[in-house]
Amino acid sequence: MAMRRWIKVTVAAAAVLGVGGYIAQPYAKDWVLTGQACDGALPRDVTGQLVPDGAHLTEERSQQIDGLGSYGCDLRFEGDGDAVGHIVLDAYTRRDDQDAEFMTLFPEGGQSTVEALPDGLPGFVDEYRGMHFLVPCPDLGKDADGRQRKLLTRVSLQRRVDAGVPGAAYRMAVSLTNAASDRLGCGAKPLSPPKKDVPLADPEKSSEEARGVPLAEAKDTACGWAAGAGLPEPATWRALGSANENSPVASCVLLTGDPDSEDGSRMYFRAWYGDWSRRLTKEYDDRVPVSATARCDGEAATFAPAFSDDIPGVDKGDEQRIFKLFAEDQVRRHGCSDLRLPF
Repeated sequence: MAMRRWIKVTVAAAAVLGVGGYIAQPYAKDWVLTGQACDGALPRDVTGQLVPDGAHLTEERSQQIDGLGSYGCDLRFEGDGDAVGHIVLDAYTRRDDQDAEFMTLFPEGGQSTVEALPDGLPGFVDEYRGMHFLVPCPDLGKDADGRQRKLLTRVSLQRRVDAGVPGAAYRMAVSLTNAASDRLGCGAKPLSPPKKDVPLADPEKSSEEARGVPLAEAKDTACGWAAGAGLPEPATWRALGSANENSPVASCVLLTGDPDSEDGSRMYFRAWYGDWSRRLTKEYDDRVPVSATARCDGEAATFAPAFSDDIPGVDKGDEQRIFKLFAEDQVRRHGCSDLRLPF
């Protein structure tokens, strides 16, 4: 994909202007700020793809607090009308900060709409299209509870960022996550962006427009178990699954009836991986009346269902049986043990 006009103009300007004239140009300021932002971690070509045509960079900020194991940076731009936006990175290596972030992301008992990152990247996209990565930090050792320390990053493309450019958002997020690992001494294995250029996922829009696929076509999703679940009139059910084996969250939604109306039945199944997930059921026990737990990679995993009322042909016993199939499938996929069901 061609570079944005301001990048090409800046390169040309650098060749013909003196230093004083060069710095005074708005395109030159774009070039300088891109190189300075996030301590040089922003890829110039990707930044040019994300900033809308006609907009120019105005400010960059970064802050690192070694004692708290945190790092953040922010690149801002403005243009005509309402073309204002930010590219923001927040990174944390302390468990308390990570737990607080997860609890903010998953209020209401964890029923937030998210989508796993593509190509097995370790994370997910939230309902506001923020990209979250969770990677182990071998150079930081273990915490006081004997758990491997990890790095959690959030990369947000706020307001007028052109997030629809295929591949650009994920390349930016991967680059910033790798840079945060270096700056905070995490030592994580560098991530690679998806091989195929795909637009940034929009989980909220996908959920609202969800039609799903027939159960037989959901084999490679988090709903792969559903084809053999013995659902009533299985040909009428569709599946909408989001997961990869490296993501700390997974979901499966089974739906029947008219997808363009409020009619029909729904079954929701969620999985959360990490000790932080125990707080979801502890703090929202009235909203998560049924949950199961397991041990995965030395930490807790929590699974929970939700069902629409009065699903034809599905009684309480069927709900328990179907939920058990989901939990068992997640345990198998993630190599977990000690599955504990509430019934």
